[in-house]
Amino acid sequence: MTTRTFRVTVRGVFDGLTAEQRAGLLSRAAEHDVLRAAFTPEGHLTYDLAARDAFTFRFVDGGDAEEDILEATERAEAAASAWLGARGYGYRNLRSSAEDLSLAPLGKRQRRQIAGQRP
Repeated sequence: MTTRTFRVTVRGVFDGLTAEQRAGLLSRAAEHDVLRAAFTPEGHLTYDLAARDAFTFRFVDGGDAEEDILEATERAEAAASAWLGARGYGYRNLRSSAEDLSLAPLGKRQRRQIAGQRP
């Protein structure tokens, strides 16, 4: 049973895109707009090639222990690389960051909900 939820963000820069690849990405830009960004198990890609060649993948994963975040990060990076490689997109500067949501501070609304649940 998974007890922890991890959000992993993998960032990088497209490198050496052909004119055809760039046109293809631009034609699907609305699907990958940052306003539609979501953390998903399969990873959600966002980019804005009109502004710059950077991209971001957002993944959600899980684990039983805090140390599992390292494996989740490795899986996310491998999935991002595989997605880019399968489409022939060159990239560079791949880096990632991860957050264990069980360690994230509670927001005001969450604190009120917990306080209301106590007898």
